[in-house]
Amino acid sequence: MNLLFLCTGNSCRSQMAEGWARHLAPDGWQVQSAGIEAHGKNPRAIAVMADAGIDISSQESTRLNDSMLAAADYLITVCGHADEHCPALPAGIRKEHWPLSDPAKASGSEAEIMTVFRASRDDIRQRVADLIGRLSAQAG
Repeated sequence: MNLLFLCTGNSCRSQMAEGWARHLAPDGWQVQSAGIEAHGKNPRAIAVMADAGIDISSQESTRLNDSMLAAADYLITVCGHADEHCPALPAGIRKEHWPLSDPAKASGSEAEIMTVFRASRDDIRQRVADLIGRLSAQAG
């Protein structure tokens, strides 16, 4: 199984999803994330994942390319922009959309912003765990 998480800038939501999937997926599964654009990695996303024991600091912020699409079995868009701008998929790729709000747009004090990032991290963890459970059950 090759999972591909797609976001607008591959800086936050898709990075967290990739980190969780790498941690939770069975051995042998491939996991990637990409963006319609590459905006670099969000330091708050790295920090909240580290708080949960997941190191995503070495993951790259990359733009989606044809070889990533060709290798994917399952594509998950994690924002509306990526869903709307997702290129045509090769035959056989299954696609799912998660309409996740962008924690990078949170405002307020640093503590309030980090609370939003933690909530996003925990929501993404649950979604990734559910996805892996469903796909594992289908593979039987």
